Amino acid sequence: MTQSIGPFVERFEPPITLETPGSDLLSGLTVAVKDNFDIKGAVTGGGNPEWAEDQAPAVRNAAAVQTLLDNGAALAGKVHMDELAYSLMGMNARFGTPENPAAPSRVPGGSSSGSASAVASGLADIGLGSDTGGSVRLPASFCGLFGWRPTHGLVPSDGLLPLAESYDVPGFLTRDLETLETLGEIFAGEQKVDADVRLVYPADVWRLCEDEAAAALKAALPRGDRNDSSLLPGGDLKALLPVFRTHQGYEIWQHFGAWIEKREPDFGPGIRERFAMASKITPEEFEEARARREAFRAHLNRVLQPGTIMVYPTSPGPAPLLTAGNDIVETFRNRALAMLAIAGHGGLPQLSIPIAASQGSPLGLSLVAAPGSDLLLIETAKRFL
Repeated sequence: MTQSIGPFVERFEPPITLETPGSDLLSGLTVAVKDNFDIKGAVTGGGNPEWAEDQAPAVRNAAAVQTLLDNGAALAGKVHMDELAYSLMGMNARFGTPENPAAPSRVPGGSSSGSASAVASGLADIGLGSDTGGSVRLPASFCGLFGWRPTHGLVPSDGLLPLAESYDVPGFLTRDLETLETLGEIFAGEQKVDADVRLVYPADVWRLCEDEAAAALKAALPRGDRNDSSLLPGGDLKALLPVFRTHQGYEIWQHFGAWIEKREPDFGPGIRERFAMASKITPEEFEEARARREAFRAHLNRVLQPGTIMVYPTSPGPAPLLTAGNDIVETFRNRALAMLAIAGHGGLPQLSIPIAASQGSPLGLSLVAAPGSDLLLIETAKRFL
């Protein structure tokens, strides 16, 4: 049976487990599943009531869900999210905003808002979310959690409601690094971690962070020499934002456009405008964005040699206040996307670790490396804790 807990989680009582799990690595741990992953017998609602009304119950578990069950985890429940995952702040006008337990006056971050809120509040040990433009990493930073965006394609996305498939990845939120290490063993156990690590602190990414937040993060860094060379010498990281918006938006409209035109859902503020923008992107604009993305990916491949790890803030600053005006939130969102789009464009793994605070709210520091370096990031995170 299920029981409603607050405005954001549908809890399974008792938690769902497999009778014969494949391993016991996650035995005793519970998982909160974002509502864009299939759970057998439940509707995958995607944080939007019209979409939920049009869906039949799933006939099987999403691949990531099944793997967690196979390793002994129990499903605590399904949790809310931003509408169809097309936002970053975690504020859902249709179902309400999950609480940020680490800073209750501030937004939780999204679109994996319920996953982060459930883990930060202790309702679950693991949050299964998805990350397209930062939807695991930003809630992790806002709620004081570890947040892992895996290498694109590492964790199977079967049974995940797509947003923009060339950016989408299943991702994970935990309260401690040990649990994340176990998840790394399960999903990335074949990776090698014997590379010599070289840490790089790209100055142009750090400049996108608010001064007070950047100072707090730098004060928490381990002592030692730091390479502060820019990621894009002579370039502008903010120029990557329109590339991301165009590339992502075009993919999004290809998936949802026909349904939106037929169903005319009553999207909340921000979501409505973003879908309207996506509907106007032409194939020519998409091709230009795709070419620019590929050029940036090629640059990342040159920069991120084996063992090279970029270190920079996950977010421009602490989570915006729940009472912040639309202009403030949108400005923050744009700065955040410029930082978060780096890993998205490159299909890179990124790990956000909670190491500092500003204005009484958590701040995450991110480690980013070449595709296939997920376990190396998790191992390297120990240096910062």
